[in-house]
Amino acid sequence: MKVGRRSFLSFIIGGAAGTALSPLPWKLTDDLSIWTQMWPWTPVPKDGAVSYAGSTCTLCPAGCGINVRMVDRRAVKIEGMEGHPINDGGICILGLSGLQLLYGPTRVKSPMKRAGNRGSGRWVSISWEEALEEVAGKLTEIRAQGRPEALAVFSGKRRGTVPALLSRFMTAFGSPNFVTAASTQDSYELALHRMQGVQAAAGLDLANTDFLLSFGSGILDGWGSPVRMFKAHSALKDGGGKLVQIEPRLSNTAAKADQWISIQPGTEAALAFGLAHVIILEKRYRTQFVSEYGGEFEEFRQMVMADYTPDKVAKITGIDPKTIVTLAREFSRSSAPLAVCGKGGGDTPGSMNEFFAVHALNALVGGINRPGGIWAVPEPGDFGWPDPEMDETAARGMQQDRLDGAGAPPYVATAALPNRFFEAVAGGKGYPLDALFVVESNPCFTEPDPETVKAAFSKIPFVVSFSSFMDETAQNADLILPNHVYLERYEDVPNPAGFNRPFVGLVQPVVDPQFNTRNVGDAVIALAQGVGDPVASAFGWDGYEACLEEAYPDQWDSLTSEGYWMAEDFDPAPWPEAFETASGKFEFVPEGLQRGYVPAEIAGEKGGFPLVLTPYDTMRISSGYVGNPPFMTKTVPAEVLKGKELLVELNPQTADQLGFSEGGRAVLTTPTGAANVRVHLYDGIMPGLVAMARGLGHTAYDKYLADKGTNVNRLIGPTADPVSGLNAAWGIRAKLTRA
Repeated sequence: MKVGRRSFLSFIIGGAAGTALSPLPWKLTDDLSIWTQMWPWTPVPKDGAVSYAGSTCTLCPAGCGINVRMVDRRAVKIEGMEGHPINDGGICILGLSGLQLLYGPTRVKSPMKRAGNRGSGRWVSISWEEALEEVAGKLTEIRAQGRPEALAVFSGKRRGTVPALLSRFMTAFGSPNFVTAASTQDSYELALHRMQGVQAAAGLDLANTDFLLSFGSGILDGWGSPVRMFKAHSALKDGGGKLVQIEPRLSNTAAKADQWISIQPGTEAALAFGLAHVIILEKRYRTQFVSEYGGEFEEFRQMVMADYTPDKVAKITGIDPKTIVTLAREFSRSSAPLAVCGKGGGDTPGSMNEFFAVHALNALVGGINRPGGIWAVPEPGDFGWPDPEMDETAARGMQQDRLDGAGAPPYVATAALPNRFFEAVAGGKGYPLDALFVVESNPCFTEPDPETVKAAFSKIPFVVSFSSFMDETAQNADLILPNHVYLERYEDVPNPAGFNRPFVGLVQPVVDPQFNTRNVGDAVIALAQGVGDPVASAFGWDGYEACLEEAYPDQWDSLTSEGYWMAEDFDPAPWPEAFETASGKFEFVPEGLQRGYVPAEIAGEKGGFPLVLTPYDTMRISSGYVGNPPFMTKTVPAEVLKGKELLVELNPQTADQLGFSEGGRAVLTTPTGAANVRVHLYDGIMPGLVAMARGLGHTAYDKYLADKGTNVNRLIGPTADPVSGLNAAWGIRAKLTRA
């Protein structure tokens, strides 16, 4: 079937489309069976006593509860924890594969010191005492030179006691450069801050929603907590509710939605404003909320009425005007509608105009802090720790500007800007860095334009990785202080992505450490002691476990007995108390809102690059800090990865125009790079687009993952959002030529 652009853009598929797709087409073409395959490092436990140990999975931001089946203290199976508020017995394929990370060959087994050039793969094993002494010596030297700001930390997490310890260390040491990886949650938090005046996480009351309107969020493709989303979708269907998916590609979420509406990529904000136009025109908004708590509503009304009529929005988005009107009516007349955004798996930020528009849509229907809507969930506190004392050196260092520009005009409310951080270091902007710590992250793979990240590394004399695995970033470090994997350590997981109640999951060791590794929390405390006062005096704990227990004195019993703590009786603030803006109301026109349609920026000239490359997420490929275990890689279908070759999706009409057929080899080129690919013809993608899976193209790990496919981040560079400064890139111009 060939679908033209006009017919494709108005193509709406009902829920029956999902039934035509097999639910989990395991890839069995390379091996007869993955279930019986034995890797050489696979442990074969002897018969013994069987027991179960509970913990929390940290392989994605979901924070699912897990039970690990043990045979004589050896873990043999991971299962979802029944009754757990996040996943209630379910588990995703990444969580199921966790034992391959525990026992696999990519583990860093002891502190390692670089013995050759960076990236050469030459290492020598050293003791923890030697490693900590070397790092502490470097840090002491930096402070002695009066340049504490020359130390930076890049952390994959922003919440929890380990990031808090790292931040505390940086304050006592005297550096403002504590940088964290960004995600959809950062953009949501900024939207709540600008429009509601609160510092809070965005919680989704999925259990009570009857109409879920998704602007490209991969609800069934790994967004937030995958298991929670799957269960919420099932409950929505059972309760007669509706899921509408708006995106330019037929993803798994779109296929299983009740309605899929294809849209020109990057125009989601215009559609949200167009829906608001219809709702306001037909007076379908919640009058009480708007009249009593709607700040600057008249200005918002004038904007959407003038600039976002259904006809104007149809020209922008490619969606039929009648579809826009019908969707607005269905959404507004539902008893508990909820609109969400944040593309794919939610691992990337996005355009703040889109988040503002979607959040305003929720406000129009009264979905703020109400059942079935979006809730402001309080952030974890400071754990009751006293502020660290700073000497003159630390105070002077903390007064220096951050290299990423976060926390200062024009990005005052943004906590960290990783894309700007690496650009600044690589470009020699600001002051030079002498040392960088990288914790629970792999920026040399996961950040957009990883070549810029590597260029930044080349400017930093001393890089320390705390990775559990020999990933791309660890390969480019000078010293590796390996962390325990999550099945070997204690840690807290507060406020999992999208959860609508204050919540803390407890990671507990279910097995003894397999190798000579150490919890990052213990390593940070030891380094503080090695540097000496005043840094040491800010870390008076005997070890990380004591620090963790002290951080949750009122919740500790629940954490250790149940594996989690949750505020069961939490209710979000009622409308009279919900808004801490200057007006005391919900701001429909927040600072930074772009009036009139402003297309999302995309790099590259259309003439030289006639296509648009967009990345997509899939449950079968981990695109975050942790790379695919072998089990997951074997489930990737042949339409995505064939041997070591990556396949990109192309509409048959576009393929005909370019002279490509199924499986044809091509060179995919963008303004930032090029890659050899093969073509997969797919009716479920718009003409003019080419789609590539995220998470492949590793150069590290083992033979089951390395050198398979291409890292899409290498082809799509960052685009700074004008409001947040965070990366807002959703695609890039591209061209396909015959290989």
